[in-house]
Amino acid sequence: MRPLLAAATAVLLGAQPVHAHDVRLDLDAATIPQLVRRLDAGTLTSVQLTLAYLRRIHTVDRKVRSVVAVDPTALRQAAESDRRRRDGRARGPMDGIPVLLKDNIDTRGLATTAGSRALRVPPRDDAELVTRLRDAGAVVLGKTNLSEWANFRSTNSTSGWSAVGGQTNSPYVLDRNPCGSSSGSGAAVAASLAQVAVGTETDGSIVCPAGANGIVGLKPSLGVVSADGIVPISSHQDTAGPMARHVVDAAILMSVLDRREVSYELRPGALSGARVGVWRQAGKSAEADRVVASAVEVLRRAGAVVVEVELPYQEEIGAAEFPALLSEFRHELEGYLATRVGAPRTLGELIAFNERDPVELSRFGQELFLMARDAPPVTDPGYVEQRRTATALAKRSIDEVMAEHGLDVIVSPTNSPAWETDYAEGDAFVLGSSSPAAVSGYPNVTVPAGFAGALPVGLSFMAGHGADARVLSFAAAFESASASRRPPSYLPGASLS
Repeated sequence: MRPLLAAATAVLLGAQPVHAHDVRLDLDAATIPQLVRRLDAGTLTSVQLTLAYLRRIHTVDRKVRSVVAVDPTALRQAAESDRRRRDGRARGPMDGIPVLLKDNIDTRGLATTAGSRALRVPPRDDAELVTRLRDAGAVVLGKTNLSEWANFRSTNSTSGWSAVGGQTNSPYVLDRNPCGSSSGSGAAVAASLAQVAVGTETDGSIVCPAGANGIVGLKPSLGVVSADGIVPISSHQDTAGPMARHVVDAAILMSVLDRREVSYELRPGALSGARVGVWRQAGKSAEADRVVASAVEVLRRAGAVVVEVELPYQEEIGAAEFPALLSEFRHELEGYLATRVGAPRTLGELIAFNERDPVELSRFGQELFLMARDAPPVTDPGYVEQRRTATALAKRSIDEVMAEHGLDVIVSPTNSPAWETDYAEGDAFVLGSSSPAAVSGYPNVTVPAGFAGALPVGLSFMAGHGADARVLSFAAAFESASASRRPPSYLPGASLS
């Protein structure tokens, strides 16, 4: 464990109240509703639960390297939750539940770095979503590592690496990559270092690390979660979302993150009679093909009508999305940097900082920064057409297929098995299904679907804008029917050879 993180965690563990004692907890299996029942019955306290997670951070995260900071007030937050509950003032199901936050989400009193040494001065205020979590009584446990600048710095980057946090590892096989950019959030939840975490996504950054780490991750509909106080890439695609070991926990966390008054009550048996389109993407990964074939049988046993589909326009979406993101990144990042005291003010200043810093360019370069610096402004007609094309075609790719086949939801493999972390070659993506929902702004939830040897593969459920609760219900029904998830084993890479 990194020395500062180890010292901070040790201080918190040493500060435990004298009345706190060990309780029997299967953290991997426990859901928020189960924990709330124990909290209400007095057989568990938030302080005990928080201590259990702090102990795992202190021990397990030496291997995984997913947490970059613990909040020094975590036990005080937990004690306050316990007092509220004793006084009959509990604020709901998230009260007293420990949550980790991706380190690109502004958190008062904790550095919010996006993985960069240029942003080490803490922000002045909480992001709006953090305020919502605090108001709900959640215990902010700390911050998680990420792919630096949310994987938008280099064309040859390595997911899960940042100059601030180093390399996050897959808890399933330690030399395998956790995907990104919400690498630390995905790996930490898989390793039971918090009950839930918050990640962010522009295109794949929640669902890929969730799939690769064998957990649930929801990329919500664009705009339902506030983007205030989050280091941006593009307001046309960026969103924060929940990451959890169980769909019910993701739904409970989402009910707090969502700015609307929306019910996230899951519907038992949601798949019975549902028409499900399967976008197999066959032939890209033999391991993913096998998991999808098994998942289709689970869907049918759960009562779903399965229809084979292909999503059109994927090459055209990608061709328009990338240049649009370059223009948006510079414009939106510089707007965010203006809120951060002591940070570089422009993308050019960040580029110069990286060139001077002894760590920043030690693993890969900053080609995307240079391309974004020279990209057309967001007032340029060429950019405007690129964004219009990307968003319109992404929406059509889902809407037209759902309408043609009368579908309730589309499923597709989330990821192929995790690749070996390799700084020379960079990331080795083989398969993903995030772009249609990411570029359209539609919801996409991944749920564990199976394994390729020791490595998890997820199944994604996507539908139209605002269908967040519906796709979560489908995912919960699949989770119940398949029971595919298993805890990580922290295997060395040699075990696969």
